Amino acid sequence: MPEGHTIHALAGRLNRAFAGGPVRVTSPQGRFAGGAQVLDRRALVEAGAWGKNLFVEFDGDAWLHVHLGLIGLFPVVPLPEDLRGADPEDIPATGAVRLRITGDGHVADLRGPMTCALVTADEIATFTRRLGPDPLRPDADPDLGWAKLSRSTRPIAELLMDQAVVAGVGNVYRCEVLFRHRVDPMRPGKEIRRSTWRAIWDDLVLMLPLGVVYHQILTMDDQIAAAQAEIAAGQVPAETADLTGEKLGDHFERRFFLYKRTGEPCLVCGAKVRSKPLAGRTLYWCGRCQRRR
Repeated sequence: MPEGHTIHALAGRLNRAFAGGPVRVTSPQGRFAGGAQVLDRRALVEAGAWGKNLFVEFDGDAWLHVHLGLIGLFPVVPLPEDLRGADPEDIPATGAVRLRITGDGHVADLRGPMTCALVTADEIATFTRRLGPDPLRPDADPDLGWAKLSRSTRPIAELLMDQAVVAGVGNVYRCEVLFRHRVDPMRPGKEIRRSTWRAIWDDLVLMLPLGVVYHQILTMDDQIAAAQAEIAAGQVPAETADLTGEKLGDHFERRFFLYKRTGEPCLVCGAKVRSKPLAGRTLYWCGRCQRRR
């Protein structure tokens, strides 16, 4: 399932392609025909994200809620010159397209989402009140996550995957951030020190924006430092800003402290990396390094 940085990056691509002008909204598959009819020919005001949820505002106080789930895709691609200005129904579709947004020069086809719904602003407010703070949002309050985590007997590794505790964190970030702070993933939330929670939160605030920029998860210290230096120098490679963002090669080597390294030696202490199912995903951790509260 895409982690929060992926959805925030998707919101950015939708804004760059469509925001500020009227768009055509259709449902080639037909399953969202009624909602598409309501949104069709309205101006797309702004797309935004809260955790793994995408919210797109249209003119006239109309909103679209999308959750990609495990198999959903929503690529934003340039239209070939010969299809610009064409009726959306004349643009070839690949697969079962639940929702199509077409602008002057781009098309976005939504396939296989868990959620694709027409909603109101009030419904969004009710929905997001159930979500935890999102490290990528400027209005996020980490104390709201702490209030839930500190009362729970569930393991911290499970709580980090609970979108009501912290929104947008998925399996890669939970495994890596717990290792980075040497936290025992099985420690109950109520036994986690507040200072440890704040260190975890601050690290997520550091790492997730790099995921938005580079379209890949960076958790290794050397890669984080290199990415920060590139951003500070204005040297972010052009391919990381590509509008589609769906088929970009990794700018940095794909490597992690723990993720998918079961049985391999820990990069810090040499002990074997452990793994087990937890909260619907495979948890990876080092039993020797991760003993902190």
